[in-house]
Amino acid sequence: METKSIYIVRHAKAEDHSLSKRDFNRDLINKGKERAHRIATELAPLVTVNEKTLVISSPANRAIQTAEIFCSILGYPAEKIQMEINIYEAHYLDILRVINNLTGSYESIWVFGHNPGLSDLTNYLCDSQVDLLTANVAIIGLENEVDFASLAGSTGNLKTVLDGQ
Repeated sequence: METKSIYIVRHAKAEDHSLSKRDFNRDLINKGKERAHRIATELAPLVTVNEKTLVISSPANRAIQTAEIFCSILGYPAEKIQMEINIYEAHYLDILRVINNLTGSYESIWVFGHNPGLSDLTNYLCDSQVDLLTANVAIIGLENEVDFASLAGSTGNLKTVLDGQ
């Protein structure tokens, strides 16, 4: 029986790379905001957000802006989003370390960040072959004996990937 869930969310569509703005400061474009809103709205009736929910985000503009859109629709207080620099442009094992080090009795965690780290993490945890596009959400279930501290390769069950199509 699955008792815990992880929602891996790649940031929504952002401004193109440019020499005039650091990658970290790139903002969402309108198309990205609309898609994030649509996917979060589709997801809202399927999830429970409560005191046993934790949202963690890369502090890069595009990731935190995506997290804020999802949180506003899901009913999670934006001021409770934990920003974690170790998710920004991170290798999947660095993101996993962030999850493994969580303290608290959470039933679901949401991780907002970037590729390729998020797709690689999903594939590592679930023995899958997904490539998360912008604003996609991979929903991973964990069996009873697996908690966030013991999460490792092949311990997750990929339930679905929401792509807003």
